[in-house]
Amino acid sequence: MAGGWAKDGAVSEQIEASIGDELARLKARRRPVGESFTHCAECEEPIPEARRKAVPGVKLCVDCVTERDARVQQRGGINRRASKDSQLK
Repeated sequence: MAGGWAKDGAVSEQIEASIGDELARLKARRRPVGESFTHCAECEEPIPEARRKAVPGVKLCVDCVTERDARVQQRGGINRRASKDSQLK
C-alpha cells in the first residue's frame, strides 16, 4: 500500500535499496593487500599456500584469526537512546 504520491511497493523498494547499499558497503571494506606472509605474525606457524592464494596479503593463520574474532570487543558506555535513566546519572 502506497501513501501520498508514492507508488505501490515503494516501501519495499526502499528497504531493498537500503539492504543493497549496506551489502555494497560491506563488500567494499578494505581487505589485506600486498605480499602474503609465509608464517603467522602472531604464532609463527606456517600459513598454508591455499590460504595465501585465497586471501592476498594475509598475515595471520586461521587459528589466530578465529581467536581474534572470538574476543569480546569492549564498547563505550554511551546510551544513544537518551533514556531518562541515563540522564539522571
